[in-house]
Amino acid sequence: MWKKSVLTLVILCLFSPLALATEGAGKTFLIHAKTSLKIDDAQICAVPNVAWTALQKGYEVTILFDASGVTALKKGGLFGGDRSPLDKAALPERERTSLSEQIRIPLAEVPHDYGEYVRLLKEKYGVKLFANRTMMLLYKIGEDQIEPAVTPIGLQEMVTLFENPDVYVAY
Repeated sequence: MWKKSVLTLVILCLFSPLALATEGAGKTFLIHAKTSLKIDDAQICAVPNVAWTALQKGYEVTILFDASGVTALKKGGLFGGDRSPLDKAALPERERTSLSEQIRIPLAEVPHDYGEYVRLLKEKYGVKLFANRTMMLLYKIGEDQIEPAVTPIGLQEMVTLFENPDVYVAY
C-alpha cells in the first residue's frame, strides 16, 4: 500500500510543471530591472511575470535592480514606514487569479502586490535578488532602507552577473 503511495507521489513530482521544464534546465536567466516605477510601472511590474515564466521553463533566474530601478526597493517614503514602492503597487485581481491557476495555490495565498510577488519568487522558487550598491548611493538609499530580500552588490559582482547569463533581458 505504501509503495503505491510513494510511486504516485514520485510520478506527480516528475510531471509537475517545473519538473517538465527542460528548455532552460541548468541555464541562467538574468533580468536587469533598471526602470523606476515612477518612470514606467509597466516595465518593472513585468519583471516578476517574466521571472515566473523563465522558472517554468527551467531557468535559474536572477533579478538585478539597477539604475533608477533601485528606487522601487526603498522602504519608507514621505511618512516613513516599512513598505517599498513595489509593496505599494497592487497586483491586479485578474493577474492574481491567473497566478493562482499557474502556481496551483488558493487565491487567498497569491501575493497582493509586487513586493510580495518578488519575495515569493525568492523564498519559494529560489530567484536571486540583487541591487546595484553604487546606484543606491547615488539615489541616497541606505542598505538598511531597502527590501531585506534583496542583496546589495558592488560593480565587480555585477560584472560577473553580466558576463555569463544564457539569457539577458532588460526592463
